[in-house]
Amino acid sequence: MDVSPRSGNMLGRLLLDSHLLTLEQLPQRLAERAAEGGFTDARIYLCDLQQTVLRLLTGAGEDGRRETSGEETELRIDGTVAGRAFQHGRIQPVPLPGGRSGYHWWVPLLDGTERLGMLRVTTGDDADRTREQVQCLAALVALIVVAKTGHSDAHARMIRTRPMSPAAEMQWNLMPPRTFADARVVISAMLEPAYQLGGDAFDYSTSGDILHLAVFDAMGHDTTAGLTANLAVAACRAHRRRGADLAETAEAIENTLVAQLGPMRFATAVLADLDTRTGVITWVNHGHHPPVLIRGGRVTGELACPPAPPLGTDLGLPPVPCSRRLEPGDRLLFYTDGLIEARDASGQEFGLERFTDFVVRQHADGLSAPETLRRLLRSVVEYHQGRLEDDATVLLVEWHGNAPFAPGEVEMLTGLPEQ
Repeated sequence: MDVSPRSGNMLGRLLLDSHLLTLEQLPQRLAERAAEGGFTDARIYLCDLQQTVLRLLTGAGEDGRRETSGEETELRIDGTVAGRAFQHGRIQPVPLPGGRSGYHWWVPLLDGTERLGMLRVTTGDDADRTREQVQCLAALVALIVVAKTGHSDAHARMIRTRPMSPAAEMQWNLMPPRTFADARVVISAMLEPAYQLGGDAFDYSTSGDILHLAVFDAMGHDTTAGLTANLAVAACRAHRRRGADLAETAEAIENTLVAQLGPMRFATAVLADLDTRTGVITWVNHGHHPPVLIRGGRVTGELACPPAPPLGTDLGLPPVPCSRRLEPGDRLLFYTDGLIEARDASGQEFGLERFTDFVVRQHADGLSAPETLRRLLRSVVEYHQGRLEDDATVLLVEWHGNAPFAPGEVEMLTGLPEQ
């Protein structure tokens, strides 16, 4: 990527500045450094937890926002230019209004492939070099935002639209980013109800060629359910990182839950290991819905496996590991029952068929995995008249195989623009 010396100085100075910046100080320092690189009116918009709006980060006030003269502080993701650029992960130059010379650039802010929000800057032209420079600036801003969020309540307040329950607070601080991609796999997850989340949790991690996956659905929808899910994930990570296999990890989770909570609190779960080199997935099922396999643009079945009892029931029945070889392009859907059991006003369930059909159709339309799931959860919530009675979680995994990505495929799968 060709970056001019002037732009390089801007990026280097902003990077050095970032070590002693708070999140609240970032907007002002960004505006100053961007002006040195020839960019004006640099602004950071961050998406809320449910990915429905983009909020302007001004660095002032208790929630990191304030009224800014002549500038919208909140933009809908559905129905705005900024929102469309966010949905599709595309850099969008927009000519300035009123016949003025120049462009507003909307540029995705990405933590890897996790969508954080949008950067908006104003430039005098829309040349290729300008595009590269604003993309570099957005990449650096995203890294700084991520570095500052771990110790910033301003960020937590800003991305929330209402108060969060203690159980949900635990869960959101527990789980990994909702989107991840490398040369072989794409992972994306969504959870609802975001502010009252109880006992659902997901986890994933990479270790060499192995991708570890887990989905949990703890009994109940209260703080104790959140504690159950937290214990399950913590025990899973602790033993997985010691080199335990799936059956050993499941046994460790079982023992932890029984020791800490007794046999009256339990969690269903699917634990899986995907060899990203060969496409072989191995999994155990503890009383959970089996993952759904999508191949060639259609549902081809489930990853059926003899289920063991839910974790924490202390029944002493070990799981049976199962294996299957995936084909490049296969998608797996892990989910919890709150997603398919959401009901409309007449009592009709959302259902597995409606769920899988939605994912298949969105993929056929070329939407990325995270955008597909964003729209799916919005559809589920609307179907249930805006309020879910149980947690609804979906984790989508796509295995690409070892072949290089085809032109345009990175953007389609992840929303991340190709270089």
